[in-house]
Amino acid sequence: MANNDWWTAPAEAPDGRLIMVSGRRDIARFRENPKFSIRINISWQYSDAPDAEMPSDDDARVMEQATDALNAIFDKDPVAVMTGIYTGAGSREWVFYTLSTHIFQKKLNEALADLPLLPLKITAENDPDWDEYAEMSQAEIDIR
Repeated sequence: MANNDWWTAPAEAPDGRLIMVSGRRDIARFRENPKFSIRINISWQYSDAPDAEMPSDDDARVMEQATDALNAIFDKDPVAVMTGIYTGAGSREWVFYTLSTHIFQKKLNEALADLPLLPLKITAENDPDWDEYAEMSQAEIDIR
């Protein structure tokens, strides 16, 4: 995440547990492009334990490698942009906006090819108004 402008703030999960939210600021060119209307969420449930907060050191290392690989592939070929990362309460979630689920899938597989098989769940939905991004950005406003 070093090459991009990010902020991080604590937030509360629906069950009251801590979640660290990281959001990207430098996304105006994507947000203003109506083609970037599909939101993709990639989730990694790293613990089934009800009291799990943050990932283990080993999981955190692999998550950082995945984050770096994903940012690198989409910085090189900007068909999607990572806009947020949620970590805590037993899961990590990366949020992207893209112009094509097909191209995104291809690039995702390229980015993660050198990593071990990861327990990822991927969902996609139309979000032309970037509602999720606007809601996430509220956490940054709350820390000011």
